[in-house]
Amino acid sequence: MVHELSRQDARRIAVRAQLLDADRPTDVLETVRHLTFVQLDPTRHVAPSADLVLWSRLGPSYDADELRDLLDTQALIDHHQLARPAEDLALYRAEMAQWPGPEPLKPWQESVRDWVEANDGCRRDVLELLRGDGPLPASQIPDTCEVPWPSSGWNNDKNVKMLLANLVERGEVARAGRGGNGGREVLWDLAERIYPDDPVPPVAEARAERDR
Repeated sequence: MVHELSRQDARRIAVRAQLLDADRPTDVLETVRHLTFVQLDPTRHVAPSADLVLWSRLGPSYDADELRDLLDTQALIDHHQLARPAEDLALYRAEMAQWPGPEPLKPWQESVRDWVEANDGCRRDVLELLRGDGPLPASQIPDTCEVPWPSSGWNNDKNVKMLLANLVERGEVARAGRGGNGGREVLWDLAERIYPDDPVPPVAEARAERDR
């Protein structure tokens, strides 16, 4: 059945769904849960994006320190620079467990898989270092990759960066906040220390719940 809406009703739904109507929310965590995420971008022409989004919903009662506390206590998790409720991470770990993707793999997925496998020694070095000394910024993780990342552009000579990105996709490494360089450097740690140990649903079920 097709549901037909007037333009006025469609606008009302959009505004209310984004928590931009007159009834302001009062809780930061519940606001993020409703929105599903806020973007964690350190750029601050006025204020960081997450603070602008939350202030526009909660108004003057919003305290930016509360967002930082929720991230520090891991009630919110930084996944791909998006602060998501911790309980939602299981919906993304489902695809991590299937890395680099379901068969048949696309050529680019095969290429990434082969590159990570060729640098399995470096991968193990990274995990061992983080287990003993993490969380750490990428600048303190030695590059022991035997095969360089195949790029002549933006990611040229950034083996550690690209390996960390793939270890995130594999569910082995996670963002653990920021520190150093004025708080702009991402800190990395073992995912098992960051993500909740919740049951992981099958991929199809996880995707359906994310869509819902």
